[in-house]
Amino acid sequence: MHKPLRIAAIAATCTVAGAALYGTGAATAGQSTVNSTHEPYNIGLLVKDIDTYYGTTLDSSGVYQASPDSPYAKDLARIDASAKKSIDKAAKEAAKEHKKGAKPAVVFDIDDTLLLSLDYEKKNNYSYSSASWAAYVAQANRPEVFGTPELVQYAAAKGVTVFYNSGLSEAQRAYAVENLKKVGADVNLDTDHMFLKDTANPPSYLSGCATAGAWTCTTVQYKSGTRKHIESLGYDIVANFGDQYSDLDGGYADKTFKIPNPTYFVS
Repeated sequence: MHKPLRIAAIAATCTVAGAALYGTGAATAGQSTVNSTHEPYNIGLLVKDIDTYYGTTLDSSGVYQASPDSPYAKDLARIDASAKKSIDKAAKEAAKEHKKGAKPAVVFDIDDTLLLSLDYEKKNNYSYSSASWAAYVAQANRPEVFGTPELVQYAAAKGVTVFYNSGLSEAQRAYAVENLKKVGADVNLDTDHMFLKDTANPPSYLSGCATAGAWTCTTVQYKSGTRKHIESLGYDIVANFGDQYSDLDGGYADKTFKIPNPTYFVS
């Protein structure tokens, strides 16, 4: 998750929630008078809401984990069930003898789509620095996002080709591969199927926004440009998975699946 444009979700969500909760001037619990200002949602309460959503617990190793019976896990289960239906449909269509054409494929983001970064967010107070993030990724020990590594295996078993499209840097490839293997997403972890951000030597298909030593691609340009390249290789991307809308916007996918992530926002 190399995120130079990364914006802490605390700030973004406070603005939205504040407008919803206080913009009407309605009194809320703990207020003795009506608040007519557009005061943002209280940051302490927001952090509690995030913890409740994840069912955040500190395990015996001192790592913050999501709970398998949390609202987050339940949301993921619903998404996974829907995704499997799309994968099944694509696999059946591809198997029809009269169905000739592009090979079905799925594309997964990595950070907080397959590998959960909740421990990093909690221990860094929902802030970000490139140094702390690089050190965290290098540990290659993030837990899975519930169910999504299983989706990788499910797609592969159905004959649907798996690709990865991540904002992690090329220098972090070995850590990503090691970590994905640990959580069971051990499918197509080669350079032909895992696309990472290479700002030093960007691929020619991103020439509109990236040349050697001059990367100006937005997240949407990078992600959608990579999907366009995948489809140019003879694939039809039947499902695209990401925790950010910028992972999903820009086309080149039949369906998109938004993985929940209330901890940060990438434009």
